[in-house]
Amino acid sequence: MPELNTSVKKMVEQARARIQEVETKDAIAMVDDPGVVIVDLRDVRERQRSGFIPGSFHCPRGMLEFWVDPESPYFKEIFGEDKKFVFHCASGWRSALSVALLQDMGFEAAHLKEGFSTWEKQGGPVEFPAPKS
Repeated sequence: MPELNTSVKKMVEQARARIQEVETKDAIAMVDDPGVVIVDLRDVRERQRSGFIPGSFHCPRGMLEFWVDPESPYFKEIFGEDKKFVFHCASGWRSALSVALLQDMGFEAAHLKEGFSTWEKQGGPVEFPAPKS
């Protein structure tokens, strides 16, 4: 087994200490706010299996830096809008690391502290992709 300098758990703890975290109940209240973009970092298979937050924007984590950077050939216009961005994954680990990275890039964002794992349990609306015909 390789000897690592740090662990994912430690990296997440460090990220959470310096980023804005949004509680699930507060994020649920943001769903219909036109000034908020909820960004889903989960894999497309996770979205198909578990559903997604209505109106959320799907951004695969592997493309995040490229889609956010206006100088990148992969830039997505949505990230140039003057809105509050709340990122989420399944449990809050990937989104915490992602938001810390974005903060380092100069892009202000927050993340859903508990991830999608508590969303439905706390009354958050969920949609599922249309079945493929």
